[in-house]
Amino acid sequence: MERAFYRNILIATDGSKNTQKAISYGIEIAKLSEAAVHALYVVNTSPIISDYWTIGKKNIYEIIRSEGEKAVSEVKKIGEASGVEVKEIVLDGYPSSVITDFAENNNIDLIVMGTLGKTGLDKLLIGSVAEKVARSSKVPVMVVRGKE
Repeated sequence: MERAFYRNILIATDGSKNTQKAISYGIEIAKLSEAAVHALYVVNTSPIISDYWTIGKKNIYEIIRSEGEKAVSEVKKIGEASGVEVKEIVLDGYPSSVITDFAENNNIDLIVMGTLGKTGLDKLLIGSVAEKVARSSKVPVMVVRGKE
């Protein structure tokens, strides 16, 4: 019998500590199901963010992109230590849309991502990429609550 419940797992990371637990869960699930992992970081280039960038816009973008490359590289390092194949991806756009589009267009079986579990005013002001992905994705989403 072939174990093929998950073949491709997307771990969405923002490089913060709150995603560490989600990365661990995603890697462990991939290891158990012999799945490949796609580590994805999205550089937020939505108009709301980019309209405020003026002087140094290119430098700010390069700094953020570099942070994204470090974030997916860290996922790859953790995956390799567990014997899991990890592909590193850094894309531009609106994070929740890019995550769901990538999953739907790349045969992803499961999206794993972290959240701080904010509520009330914090959630209203900051929003939740994880919540938007969970609500709009056609692919199953596992949201792992991280530590604050």
